[in-house]
Amino acid sequence: MKAPVSLMESARALPLFGDFDVVVVGGGPAGLAASVSAARQGARVLLVERYGFLGGMGTAGGVTNFAGLYGRRDGDMVQVVHGVVDDLLDRLESLGGLNAPQDGMNGRIRVRSYDVSAYKCAADQWLLAAGVKILFHAHASSVILSGRQIAALVLETKSGRCAVRARHVIDASGDADVAKFAGVPYEVGDGQGSGLFPTLMFRIGGVDPEPALAAVGPFQAINDWMAQVQQAQPGRYRFPREGAILRPQKDPREWRANVTQIRNAQGTAMDATDARQLSAGEIEGRRQIADFFAFLKNEIPGFANAHIVEIAPQVGIRESRRVRGHYQLSKQDILDSVVFEDSIGLNAWPLEIHAEGRIEWGFPHNTDLGVGRVYNDLPWRMLVPLGVDNLLVAGRCASMTHEGQSAARVSGACFVMGQAAGTAAAMMREGQAFEHINVTQLQARLIRDGAVLA
Repeated sequence: MKAPVSLMESARALPLFGDFDVVVVGGGPAGLAASVSAARQGARVLLVERYGFLGGMGTAGGVTNFAGLYGRRDGDMVQVVHGVVDDLLDRLESLGGLNAPQDGMNGRIRVRSYDVSAYKCAADQWLLAAGVKILFHAHASSVILSGRQIAALVLETKSGRCAVRARHVIDASGDADVAKFAGVPYEVGDGQGSGLFPTLMFRIGGVDPEPALAAVGPFQAINDWMAQVQQAQPGRYRFPREGAILRPQKDPREWRANVTQIRNAQGTAMDATDARQLSAGEIEGRRQIADFFAFLKNEIPGFANAHIVEIAPQVGIRESRRVRGHYQLSKQDILDSVVFEDSIGLNAWPLEIHAEGRIEWGFPHNTDLGVGRVYNDLPWRMLVPLGVDNLLVAGRCASMTHEGQSAARVSGACFVMGQAAGTAAAMMREGQAFEHINVTQLQARLIRDGAVLA
């Protein structure tokens, strides 16, 4: 007898967890900024997070730095993403967990690295101070629709399945989970069966700082070592990609490694929405880490007595679903440093396409001119999905093309999108469609709260 391909689940009543003005799904940069912004406007906010800590890919994915906060204006590298994120940076600083800015790519980019544990603590404090209610160990599993409105979210929790009602919902899940459940159209990856390749991050302790900094302190130096070793010892080591990143943390005895690249069985980018591929990818990532760590210990000065401090709790996902909204941020928008009338803030990160075996960078056309702004606006319309009136989508799953998303997926742009989404959700009346918001009023509130829109 052939086994059935599916089973029917019996209907059951769901306990109501609560009623809120705004429910945010996902506790990464977009979800954090959205929750704090909505709560500061007086909204009753619930943040739903699948892990037992906040930070998204910045903690669960082991990213350990904020990218996209800084951009070039008239030749000077300055912080261009401001607003609620400034409070988070201050909290990290007060915990001793924030590093000084670090430049790379010949001064074309600037990041700020942080201590992961400090980020987790600072994020807790930040949200609780704003009055946000946090539900950990929970994720959205479906929605209950009423016409073009989400009437309730269905959550899976350690206490069982439950429902939560909200006037407005913000999908900051990274994978557009809520939007998918609500029937919003979306795209996956590059549209050709692949996408931005994921990476499993890890941190290394016990490094001897002086020889390590001398050998691989410059941004791209580890890649020169990889090339030299492959030439001298062909076949001894397998490197999953070019463009490896090995950087010191605040304490130079500890380094972070961004060196792996996860493929599926077909050789294309692992699909983060496929549980089987995601499971296999975690195993493959750890195999690659073991190989690369052996190379570090054997070949790189300062790493002979090092040890792995932590492998990130999950594979770092760069791209999965991207919703279709009222505007799709594009590759050309990044390259042309585009200005939008409905700007909600700025993206200062270039195109960063993690293709098979390599990273392809694409900088705005005016990068090296030394005049003007080398960053683009983010338009309000990219947060407004098609088909559902009381839903916003913020973060890497917002409305962008594959190439545009390679730039605006980073934390700086996600903080911008989150602050705009949370502010808008607190402004709107129940039943009012987000596409009809007064953008001028929204922009005025964002500026009042410290955001930079141009």
